[in-house]
Amino acid sequence: MERTSKDLGSLDVSITLQLNNSHAKETSELDLAHLTTLLGMAFYAKGIDQGRTAFLIALYHTAPYQNPNFAWFKSAYQSFVYIDRIVVAEFARGQGIARLLYEDLFAAAHNAGVPRIVCEVNSEPPNPASDAFHLAMGFEKVGQAVLYNGAKAVNYFAKNLG
Repeated sequence: MERTSKDLGSLDVSITLQLNNSHAKETSELDLAHLTTLLGMAFYAKGIDQGRTAFLIALYHTAPYQNPNFAWFKSAYQSFVYIDRIVVAEFARGQGIARLLYEDLFAAAHNAGVPRIVCEVNSEPPNPASDAFHLAMGFEKVGQAVLYNGAKAVNYFAKNLG
């Protein structure tokens, strides 16, 4: 299987949607229209194996995205790239794929003059593997929020690109 990231195109949307929705607990479920809209406003949208094995979607701070986590970062920082979602299929975990996608995103953001990458990780329901990964990748916890009338809680992370 290929281990290089490729831009996600219109032919990849249904494949990416399947992987996303199989991990909706961590990322939130999408329908085809919402995923297509998200990809259309993405600063970065790349996948492994057409999004079947893994994908990462990130937005520039000026994206017209209506999301409480994105809004929190907009109030905290002037310029950033927001990681909306990353999913790696269970069969491919532990092989460095998330690191590959993150490092590629860091390079793209740095080349675009973006000073930081931001994201949130669920604290309720907990996602300790994601917390550990983000800390290992150089992110720092910068905030937290309780959303949807207490149904979800998140930790906010940021990585300055220097």
